[in-house]
Formats: sequence, structure tokens, C-alpha cells
Amino acid sequence: MTTAAAFLGQLDRETPSTRRLLERVPEGRAAWKPHDKSMPLGYLSAMVATMPAWIESMALHPALDVASPDSASFAPTAFDTTDELVAAFDASIARGRAALASVSDSTLSTTWRMLVGGRVVAEEARHQVICDHISHWAHHRGQLTVYLRLLEVPVPCIYGPTADDAGS
Repeated sequence: MTTAAAFLGQLDRETPSTRRLLERVPEGRAAWKPHDKSMPLGYLSAMVATMPAWIESMALHPALDVASPDSASFAPTAFDTTDELVAAFDASIARGRAALASVSDSTLSTTWRMLVGGRVVAEEARHQVICDHISHWAHHRGQLTVYLRLLEVPVPCIYGPTADDAGS
């Protein structure tokens, strides 16, 4: 099995539970946040929906300068409806999957860099960056479950039953 195939399998396993979570994000609450230091619900849910597409940069490009105009496509913005949020998620998964399906293990062994205004702030093998990114995505998905709980929205099953959703 290739490294890319392993990542594709992980995306395939995470996609249904993430979609269930995003389908429950309430409309009209984009500005809500549980604490002044927390990010707003709209930003967080948009980030969870769009993070899989970021794999495209890691797999197919040698670097991303987050201060460049090109990086704007990676900035999550709130969606007006839950349907738009889920559609963005579907498109994001498709982009991430397409990138992984087209990359070789030899490319995944090469270095990827994150820059800010031309200054390198992170540098790692692409396969490690993608692995860490998928973990980072799971972290933000976990944050989103807490937001939904605090909003009295039933939390769906992700890795096992929840008090609200015993197994679906």
C-alpha cells in the first residue's frame, strides 16, 4: 500500500462522521463563540469543512506562503447555510482525494514548506505534514463537537456512540 493510499483510506473513514457533524451546525449562529478567546462557530465549522482541501497544497506544491494572495483560497469564511457548508465539505474532500490520488510516495518524501512573507516557518516531509494536518483536522472537529454540545445541538457519533446519538 502506498502512503497516499493510506491517507485516502483515512479520509474515507473520517468523511461520513465529519459530514454528520457539519450537517448539525445551526444556521444563524456563525458569530457565536463559547468564550471571548474562542473562534466563532462560523469560522470553526468552515475550517472543519475546508481543511481536507489544504492537502492539495501539501501534496502538489513545494510550499505555501500564507502571506501571498494565493493563500486566500485557504482562508475559511462562514457559510450562510448548512447546505452550503456541507457542499463546501464535499468539494474539499474531493480536492484532497484528487491530490492524494495523483501523488507518488517519492513526492510525499520530499520537503514541503510553509512561509510567511517569504520566511520559512515550517519545513517537513510532505507525508509528515499531511499526517499532522489530518490530526489537526480531527482536533478542530473535536472543538466543533463541544460548540454543538454547548448550543444544545445533539452531537453525532464520531468514533463511538454519544449521549445524543447512540451509533448512527
